[in-house]
Amino acid sequence: MCGILAVLGCSDWSQARRARVLACARRLKHRGPDWSGLYQHEGNFLAQQRLAIVSPLSGDQPLFNEDRTVVVVANGEIYNHKNIRKQFTGTHNFTTGSDCEVIIPLYEKYGENFVDMLDGVFAFVLYDTRDRTYVAARDAIGVNPLYIGWGSDGSVWISSEMKALNEDCVRFEIFPPGHLYSSAAGGFRRWYNPQWFQEQVPRTAPYQPLVLRDAFEKAVIKRLMTDVPFGVLLSGGLDSSLVASVTKRHLVKTEAAEKFGTELHSFVVGLEGSPDLKAAREVADYLGTIHHEFHFTVQDGIDAIEEVIYHDETYDVTTIRASTPMFLMARKIKSLGVKMVLSGEGSDELLGGYLYFHFAPNKEEFHKETCRKVKALHQYDCLRANKATSAWGLEVRVPFLDKEFINVAMSMDPEWKMYDKNLGRIEKWVMRKAFDDEENPYLPKHILYRQKEQFSDGVGYNWIDGLKAFTEQQVTDEMMSNAAQTFPYNTPVNKEAYYYRMIFERLFPQDSARETVPWGPSIACSTPAAIEWVEQWKASNDPSGRFISSHDSATDNTGGGKLAVVANGGHGAANGTVNGGNDVAVAIAV
Repeated sequence: MCGILAVLGCSDWSQARRARVLACARRLKHRGPDWSGLYQHEGNFLAQQRLAIVSPLSGDQPLFNEDRTVVVVANGEIYNHKNIRKQFTGTHNFTTGSDCEVIIPLYEKYGENFVDMLDGVFAFVLYDTRDRTYVAARDAIGVNPLYIGWGSDGSVWISSEMKALNEDCVRFEIFPPGHLYSSAAGGFRRWYNPQWFQEQVPRTAPYQPLVLRDAFEKAVIKRLMTDVPFGVLLSGGLDSSLVASVTKRHLVKTEAAEKFGTELHSFVVGLEGSPDLKAAREVADYLGTIHHEFHFTVQDGIDAIEEVIYHDETYDVTTIRASTPMFLMARKIKSLGVKMVLSGEGSDELLGGYLYFHFAPNKEEFHKETCRKVKALHQYDCLRANKATSAWGLEVRVPFLDKEFINVAMSMDPEWKMYDKNLGRIEKWVMRKAFDDEENPYLPKHILYRQKEQFSDGVGYNWIDGLKAFTEQQVTDEMMSNAAQTFPYNTPVNKEAYYYRMIFERLFPQDSARETVPWGPSIACSTPAAIEWVEQWKASNDPSGRFISSHDSATDNTGGGKLAVVANGGHGAANGTVNGGNDVAVAIAV
């Protein structure tokens, strides 16, 4: 992933202003260590820090049209760029192999109404010198980060990360996913508005396993577009294992195989003896990947916390917990010469994979919650996956968040996604069933039906325990008693949250910065609205792991078993694995 910064409409065109913009852009160098570029037209500046994945020898930015009157900086991967190029054969002279260059002829032909034609993930700013207007846009779900701010001189700042604009803007905020900002129109408008966005409208499409499988395989295949070495993140859970399996199966047919061969590298991180290490090794052996296992200690993670908060730009407890191992792993992966990896983010939100979805009272509420979760991904899992890896110049691609796959998954009648003990359906049954191929299996049966593990738990249960013990020593009882006075906005509810907040406030002290972080009651990764599903959840605002209730709710793939739920609040998920027909204790973590 690259880093972009645009400063538009400055009243000051001086060399000092240019130097300031350059200094701010350099704060994004970790996102793009391969090249940097800056374009200036009067009081308008467009800068990019490039991570070269496609066409590394010719795709330096900014990008221009033939007469250099239109200029673009982009952080993106446009998977249909070759098809778009064919539309402009003979009418547009492409000067680079960059997939993002297609933004320019699309703009010249369709004006601002072209964004939905892009199949990929992106954040870009386009400036037209002819009428001194500009357009900025962000991808449908917000896989790529973007922020917008306003300077005291009336300038507009648009940046991949908050750290490049926070000190120079009077006010700033998250650039909303699926939106376009137009200077000509004077504000935002939504360009991505699928039917499922209307949460009140029930979905009615039937479950078609082969359609779901085909959509996912296409999503993976298109993300193998690369001119640099790549691999897959493999935790051994359902989502990452399916990504790895499909990648391995189809790699031989891609251009990437011609350049780098058909061997697939897989990567996992964990504390010594963690659940993910064991499961990932088994999947890697089954698929025949070249497997890389990285170990870290609790102290390694604690030592990295401040860097993680700086790069993630959040004080959300679960995001920091899960980002830290990923941050440490990304550095190891990059050291091996790998610049891009595929990962499994987004499945749980689309398909109701978190265990609290078992308690959805009906399919209408189930669907509304999946809508809320997908719409919030840019503040949680997408933020973590992108920023924790971009800190080391590594790009993560997420097939589950492909636009076409999302349409298939979210158009399905939610009845099919719901847990049903009597029918033997566990969480994400629709995905498991779609890939349950007896003749040509994608995965071993017990992996295909492995129960959900939150990443911060799967790397080793001592990780969260270690964080709690450490922060308990760093934050006194007196500090906690005054938390509401010290942090009146989004007041921390425990010592771990307080510790992260202290670091965040030191790095990003602006009101606008703390307002970019979501907050509110949660059980096991739920939105605040889902707290209403279970009466006992309403009385719990403690994310420390206190027991709330037990329910005869979830089953393993054999159809038996009882689930004891231990809830923590916050943006977490579930521990534990399925074993036979025994009762399964599941700690729902923050």
